[in-house]
Amino acid sequence: MSSTESELAVLFADISGSTRLYEKLGDTEALHAVDRCIKRMERAVEGYQGRIIKTIGDELMVAFPTADAAFQAAMDMQQRVLNLPPVSGVKLNIRVGFHFGPTIEENNDLFGDTVNTAARMAGLAKAGQIITNAQSLATVSPLLRASTRDVDRLPVKGKAEEMQIVEVLWQETEELTMKAPSIDPTQPLRTVTRLCVRHHGKAYLLDDKTSTLTFGRGGENDVVIEDRKASRSHAKIERRRDKYVLIDQSTNGTFVAFEGEAEVFLRREEIVLRNKGLVAFGHTAASGSTEMEVAQFEYL
Repeated sequence: MSSTESELAVLFADISGSTRLYEKLGDTEALHAVDRCIKRMERAVEGYQGRIIKTIGDELMVAFPTADAAFQAAMDMQQRVLNLPPVSGVKLNIRVGFHFGPTIEENNDLFGDTVNTAARMAGLAKAGQIITNAQSLATVSPLLRASTRDVDRLPVKGKAEEMQIVEVLWQETEELTMKAPSIDPTQPLRTVTRLCVRHHGKAYLLDDKTSTLTFGRGGENDVVIEDRKASRSHAKIERRRDKYVLIDQSTNGTFVAFEGEAEVFLRREEIVLRNKGLVAFGHTAASGSTEMEVAQFEYL
């Protein structure tokens, strides 16, 4: 079993809105629409010397020889998908993230920190966005670099220091052509707030040392949810400067009930946590199911 090491730009792209499409159209029609979207992305990959490593459902993992190629392919992907007409009133969008760095290739798959960071960039992207970071941007040509804007300095799992996150501006709109001011990395961050999460009598503290907390049925999660309606990787909470954001990654969705407010339902969406409240996994917190598990959260 041989492996090779090389520097590559690794890109992840996934389709946003496909869950709603499956619900509305059924499996056969929705699968056809998703397949059309993926084929559009594949054409963009071919045009910039990209190599598709694997397709996982509605997500592509691609390798490019340079960050420039990944940058341009990402913009081409977004434009091609934008040009697709809505399917039964549902508009498909994609989220793209990439990172350039050393990779290990083995058995036609890629491994290493670059792959993990690229996946993290895609996870930060919203529908219609392309996200990378300052480290990757340093290897991009100046002409392309001009079409970016700094977003924020954020903690990235596995990294000792916060990473400067950058958005690629691929649409020529008035909003996007105005570059946001850069954040000075020498300036101290605002005071880090702490969030306490409680589940089954155990407390978990999120602060400047522990910035993420994962939930799901899988044993690899920080908080294991045994509820049968929970997904293996159901949701996560992550710190973004002085706030904590809950991100749903599940099939059945996540319910958030802020104290004194109506419950909010999330599916493949995120919400900034405020004050204190409850999180339920796959059920409404008011369902009364004996199998339902909830987590309590509270800012300290």
